[in-house]
Amino acid sequence: MPETLPKAFSGPLVASPNPNPAAPVHEGWVLKKRRKKMQGFARRYFVLFESGILSYAFEPGKPARDQIQLQQATISTSRNTKDIHVDSGKATFHIKCLDTADFDKWNLAFRRFVASPTDPRSLGRKSSVSRAQTRIGQVTKTSAVIEEMGTTIAELERSIEVLSDGGALKRVPSRNLDKPKEGKEHSSKFSLFGKKGNHHLGLSPRHANGGLPDEPDPAREEALKRLHTVVATLKEEHATLVKLVTSISSADLTMSPALGGSPMPAMMEEMDRSATPKTWQRHSTRHSVAPSVASTASEWYDAPDDLLGEAIDMDSEEPTSQSQEDPHSYMQRTESELSSTTPNDSEVGEDDGSDTEDEYEEPPERPSTHTIKSEEQRTIVRRQALPSGPVGDEGSLFAVMKKNIGKDLSSIVLPVSFNEPLTLLQRAAEEVEYFDLLTQAAQSQDPIERLCYVAAFAVSGYAHTRHRSSRKGFNPLLTETFEDPRMKFISEKVSHRPVIMAYHAEGPGWEQYSTVSGKTKFWGKSLEIIPTGVNHARFGDELYEWRRPSSFMRNIMMGTKYLEHTGKMTIECTTTGARCVIEFKENGYWNQSNEVVGTVYSSAGKAVSWLEGNWDQSLQRKIDSSHLHVLWRITPFPKHSQEQYGLTSFAMTLNEITPDLEGRLPPTDSRMRPDVRALEEGRIDDAERGKEQLEGAQRQRRQEGKERAPRWFKQEGEEWIYTGGYWETREKGWKDVAPLW
Repeated sequence: MPETLPKAFSGPLVASPNPNPAAPVHEGWVLKKRRKKMQGFARRYFVLFESGILSYAFEPGKPARDQIQLQQATISTSRNTKDIHVDSGKATFHIKCLDTADFDKWNLAFRRFVASPTDPRSLGRKSSVSRAQTRIGQVTKTSAVIEEMGTTIAELERSIEVLSDGGALKRVPSRNLDKPKEGKEHSSKFSLFGKKGNHHLGLSPRHANGGLPDEPDPAREEALKRLHTVVATLKEEHATLVKLVTSISSADLTMSPALGGSPMPAMMEEMDRSATPKTWQRHSTRHSVAPSVASTASEWYDAPDDLLGEAIDMDSEEPTSQSQEDPHSYMQRTESELSSTTPNDSEVGEDDGSDTEDEYEEPPERPSTHTIKSEEQRTIVRRQALPSGPVGDEGSLFAVMKKNIGKDLSSIVLPVSFNEPLTLLQRAAEEVEYFDLLTQAAQSQDPIERLCYVAAFAVSGYAHTRHRSSRKGFNPLLTETFEDPRMKFISEKVSHRPVIMAYHAEGPGWEQYSTVSGKTKFWGKSLEIIPTGVNHARFGDELYEWRRPSSFMRNIMMGTKYLEHTGKMTIECTTTGARCVIEFKENGYWNQSNEVVGTVYSSAGKAVSWLEGNWDQSLQRKIDSSHLHVLWRITPFPKHSQEQYGLTSFAMTLNEITPDLEGRLPPTDSRMRPDVRALEEGRIDDAERGKEQLEGAQRQRRQEGKERAPRWFKQEGEEWIYTGGYWETREKGWKDVAPLW
């Protein structure tokens, strides 16, 4: 029988005498079983670091091929066969040492990170079970973030090696990386979109004029693009790690090994104190003023010089207080503002004296105000945080699904701990968050450009799902509604079995409507969500239609759950026959790029334009080989989003009753649901009781034959179409609408 060491996170870690998390504890050659079957073992160089990361490469000094965080792994050994098995759930290393002495050295090195369950330091520690479970959840989340960060770092090393081999970095003079060039161009190591150009790479005039080949190097461009994405991801993960470590430190985490607790390794404190190198912090480029340009991984600041949006220097050491953008606020646009705003989409200046090789356009500026105005011109200040974050740990979706094999997920009754404080009707409104793209499409005179904006709108509907893989929205009651006056959005649940919802939104020159339904399939480790409804956008006589591709919830059984959208989405103008085919690419082994690419075809079937981007970041249209036009960019997530169900700033406002809504909502509106309100305020027991009461009352109405019929939508074939009258009835009052709760 192989000897099994206790899980690394089930006992206190032994404090390391070396405070440097990057220092190796042990390293050397061993035999590793290859990934594919029947391929046997191969000689690989393994390194165990003070941080608890075990990685391997083909040769010493080469980029890591894969790695495992020991704090997240189970280790089993066999001295007779000199085998060591390290299983993290995501990856498994089957290692065979070269001799017994080597086996003993590796075994001893691994034991440095695992304390015996009978460690006297762990005896006598007592804490309540509920408190321990909460802390266990915090430790598990932190370990998962650390593992993801290690993977990101490995990808960063590989990208750097590609650049070094290509000589790209060798041609960048060090003096140009830290100070701006003469004139309006400024240096930066990487471009925002990975396009090659002297203003992006910070090249000296000698290199700009003749040091680089005229033809672009696709490999180097791709490496630059990947490197930029990886660095941004690293910053985001580091920020999340710091918050988690801070919360655990403040709780004075000291758990019993029997409860699965574990103090954080010393490397956490070191990472918290370490600052991101300034080389990675400075990204300079030229673009129009757009507050929504800020990355989700870190904040970039705009300092507008005039109303038209001049070139901006982002290369300063610190932003001024006047230029700082608050990522908590949602940059909102009222209907009247939208109708009076004309996009300023002029290409980045050709007459500004710039001789840069690559240029691109930014989307029109979204208003930087924190308020909107209602019909009465009252100033509405929207909240920037929920009253409470999640209370208690989320349940195990895999355990629930294992008991309900073959059932549709929508028909399974789940505890309220699986929910977020929004209904599915409110989540449907999140798909229309970037409705200003439809206004820009309506104002465009070019049919191809209009199609591109509609495609950008379709892609933007996925952005809010980046951190939303763990919990689901409340299933609305039949005929429950939700409204949002910002885009005259009205949604209603029109069918209970199967669950079908319909919504309608409108703005100046456009209307957008959809039937929202879907199916789910469980594949053992992943849950596939298959949308079945059709989305429509109308601009006068032109009608656009598209269906959404499948979405997958990964790592259902264990590990960090995340959403992946894959497949093709065709946005077709049924009036002219023009179409845009968007492909959501599958994520790679090393990172989650969330990449999308698109091709626009004319009514004659000829490819006339191309799109590229990421569904959780931005979408650009290729103007030519060196020009990009930014169609859409995500509004930054709030800094505290991870602690508040992963919601966007927009989503945090959906269940809020602002002064302009007081006394004007129907009794069927989702904001009036007591269970959703209780969960939002952290009263989880009240939320559970309220949810049971509402669902019980609905079952009773169904048994008594008193179910209500949808009021605002009617069925036409497989579609549900808005019949009108909601906003007119709203003005008169809701006298004939009976409450649902």
